[in-house]
Amino acid sequence: MPNQRLLVSDIDGTLVTHAKLLTPRSITAANELREAGLRLTIISSRPPRGMKHLIEPLKISEPVAAFNGGMIVRPDLSIIEQKLVPADAAKECVAIIQQHGLHPWLWTAQEWYVLDTKAPHVEREQNTVRFLSTQVSSFEEHIALAGKIVGVSDDYDAVVRCEAAVHAALGERVAASRSQPYYLDITHPDADKGRAVLALSNILHIDPKDIITIGDMPGDVFMFEKSGVSIAMGNAPAEVQSKATFVTTSNEEEGFANAIERFVLSQRSSA
Repeated sequence: MPNQRLLVSDIDGTLVTHAKLLTPRSITAANELREAGLRLTIISSRPPRGMKHLIEPLKISEPVAAFNGGMIVRPDLSIIEQKLVPADAAKECVAIIQQHGLHPWLWTAQEWYVLDTKAPHVEREQNTVRFLSTQVSSFEEHIALAGKIVGVSDDYDAVVRCEAAVHAALGERVAASRSQPYYLDITHPDADKGRAVLALSNILHIDPKDIITIGDMPGDVFMFEKSGVSIAMGNAPAEVQSKATFVTTSNEEEGFANAIERFVLSQRSSA
C-alpha cells in the first residue's frame, strides 16, 4: 500500500449514496488522499456530462473514464480517446433489447436519446446525470455516434435474459454487463473498466500495481483484476466482495471515506 499512487473510484453505489449525493465526508477523504500524495480519478458507466458535477468538488485534475472506459476525457470533458459501439452491432443490440421488453437508450459524448421520456428510470437518470434526455422516434440518425447503448427494465430477470441474449448473438463484437440490476450497459468490446485502468495507467505513467480501485458491481471486478489493490463496497454482491483485497462499509455508511481512512491512509501511515 505505501507505493500506491492513484485511486480509481466507481461512482454509483460507491462514491455517492443511493440518493446520488456526494457526502461532505467523502470530499474530505478525497482531500486527505491528495494531501497524502495520491492522485484520484473516477470511472463510471455514466456519460462524460454525467460526471461533470463531481469533478469540481473532488478537485479532480486527472483524466476520467466514462462509458465503462469507452471514453477517456480530461476534467474539462475534452476527449482524449474513445471507442464507440460499432454501428451495425448497436442496431442489433437495440433490436434485442426491444425483443426482451426493455426500453433502449442511446448515449453519445454529449447527448442522451430515448424513445419514451416516460419510460422507467428516465426521470431518475436525469437527476443523476444532471441533464435532460432527448426524445426521438428512431435512433437511426445517431447510431454511429453511440458511446453506449442501455437496456432498461424493472424486471430484473428480463435484464439478465437480455444480457445473455446479447452475448449469444454478438459475442465479442460488444461488451455487455449490468451496471445496476435494472440497467444493461452495452459498449465497444474493448470498453471495460479493466482496460480503462490500463489506459489511465498508460496516460498517467503509473504502473497498474500502484493503482487502487474501488467499486461495487460485477463490472468493477474487471478493474480489480488490473490493479494492485482493490476495495469492494459493503453493498456489493458477495461474488464481487470475494474478488477484492478489502471490503469497506456500504455507500450509505460512508464506505468510500471509510475505505480511504482504513485501508489507504492508515496503512500508509503505519508503513
